[in-house]
Amino acid sequence: MKSELLRFFILLFLVFSCTGKKETEFSGFNGFAQGTTYSIVVESSENIKLPDLRKEVDKILHDFDMSLSLYENSSVLSRINRNESVRPDFYFTEAFNLSKKIYLMTGGAFDLTVGPLVKAWGFGPDATRNFSESIRDSLLGVVGMDKVVIREGVLHKSDPRVTLDFNAIAQGYSVDIVCRYFDSFGIKRYLVEIGGEVRVKGDKGGVLWRIGIDRPEDDNMMPGENLQAIISLKDRALATSGNYRKFFVENGIKYSHTIDPKTGYPARNRLLSATIIADDCATADGIATACMVMGKERTVEFLKQHPGLDAYLVYSDDLGGFRTWSTKNLEEYISLP
Repeated sequence: MKSELLRFFILLFLVFSCTGKKETEFSGFNGFAQGTTYSIVVESSENIKLPDLRKEVDKILHDFDMSLSLYENSSVLSRINRNESVRPDFYFTEAFNLSKKIYLMTGGAFDLTVGPLVKAWGFGPDATRNFSESIRDSLLGVVGMDKVVIREGVLHKSDPRVTLDFNAIAQGYSVDIVCRYFDSFGIKRYLVEIGGEVRVKGDKGGVLWRIGIDRPEDDNMMPGENLQAIISLKDRALATSGNYRKFFVENGIKYSHTIDPKTGYPARNRLLSATIIADDCATADGIATACMVMGKERTVEFLKQHPGLDAYLVYSDDLGGFRTWSTKNLEEYISLP
């Protein structure tokens, strides 16, 4: 989920409360990016100067925004959505190719082109709900990653009305980009968190990093305030998607912000939140979004076909109570807050 600044303090509490030993071996900083916050924790070293490290991280995230942000009018993404003559850069191309892979993996449950439907339902910045059956039918004609391809360094659309939105994968992907820089710098143990999406390398003073998972309740609006569980990680990435913070209720029906690209309607199922653990954060981010479209049963079947992924799902039972499910390999790494 997209997080607030409080997430940084909660996250650091979880990290440094893991053990009372060697606390001074780690240091960190936080900042703002992509309309949310980020937090970094790295192993202390004489070769690492935090002000220089933060300056480089901010530069990386700025360059990232100038490629993939819808909020930057001159970004590569914004210009491509306006059908201007611009070639996709490295960030755009890599994120697009990974998104296409996840689109195929999930049978279209994850789709970069669903943005117009999301906006029609009144979600997203400056969106005004104007949904109708005729609008749905029209917009479904320009939704689908089969309608866009990068060929010889140029993005081609089957219809100029097709637009892309990397929101469902961008924060996870940006985590990976920062981690690559840390790896190239020779940092052996770190935690990178952007907007609640997390990737860690190594351990923290001999113990695993501990990441809090928010309880998916409608009134749980402050990330880190009310936790459902804590997941311990080493050398992996984690992303969570849920429907409990962005929704509206009309005529007694709850409509979430997760739109099914196949139907054009908000996904309606009992899955409240999906936490995915993968080797990279972009994959975890994209798959978590797809899970919210697929629902609990389809997600469980999907995970059986992809044993390289782990998951922690929270869903509602017939009486509205919370139930959880996790992949077997993850069970020993889950604890109560």
